[in-house]
Amino acid sequence: MSLDAGEAQLKTEADEPGWEVDPDDEWGLAVLATVGRQLRLRREAVGMRVADFAVAVGYSEDLVYKIEAGKRIPRPEYLDKSEEKLDAHGLISAMKEDTAKVRYPKKVRALAKLEAQAVEIGVYECNIIAGLLQTPEHARSVIEAAQPPYSPDDVERMVAARLARQSVFERDPAPSIHFVLEEAVLRRPIGGTMAWRGQLEHLLEVGRLRNVVLQVMPMSCEVHSGLDGRIEVLKFPDGTAVGRSDGAFSGRPTTDPKQLRILELRYGTIRAQALSPRESSALIEQLLGET
Repeated sequence: MSLDAGEAQLKTEADEPGWEVDPDDEWGLAVLATVGRQLRLRREAVGMRVADFAVAVGYSEDLVYKIEAGKRIPRPEYLDKSEEKLDAHGLISAMKEDTAKVRYPKKVRALAKLEAQAVEIGVYECNIIAGLLQTPEHARSVIEAAQPPYSPDDVERMVAARLARQSVFERDPAPSIHFVLEEAVLRRPIGGTMAWRGQLEHLLEVGRLRNVVLQVMPMSCEVHSGLDGRIEVLKFPDGTAVGRSDGAFSGRPTTDPKQLRILELRYGTIRAQALSPRESSALIEQLLGET
């Protein structure tokens, strides 16, 4: 056995290129079953045993069995190696897009789908920078701070999912997006000085986009209508909408017109109480200068 093959056999499952499957994710399970079946059929078509294939791609037989059984989410590099070793003529590479979506939690995928369809997105965040606005460094610091802590693999999976949602800024035609963030949150140096400077600079950059309005709720505000927590309202081309608020309707998403009017009233009032976009940018620049 070569040195490389010997090292491959010593890899632990934590080192291997895959994530556990969400048992409640029916679509994800179906995708993984299809991917696993295609990988197995291609391996068998070229006459390669599992043991030989595991050595060829540099991972354990157990990992290969799990992926082919649809019980493990393969990472992109696993599919790249499989494409190369099995000479699949693009068949395996074509699976990467759907497989990449499966790695994101079901709830995140559902939210990303709604954001991708919305023509208007409104978000008020009271405790953190909105996920759509987070830099990779900031997102990682926020997620790593959770207790009990997530595993390193889960952290990276959640960071990737959060950043994938930001493709909404690249849509054409662009949706109208407005955010209200708390000044207190902007003053908290999550991740350290350099990471925080990068986050503030990113807020200024996004705030300059023609379809984005970014406002800050100042700490000096004596009347604040957002004390019940986060609010998000999404509106769609057909005139329908969905909204959610931590402090209303048990925190569940709602499409009921009467409940949506309440959320829109609260959100509109919060925007009126916040600093103007110009004043908000000036405050962020001031905070950046103080770091």
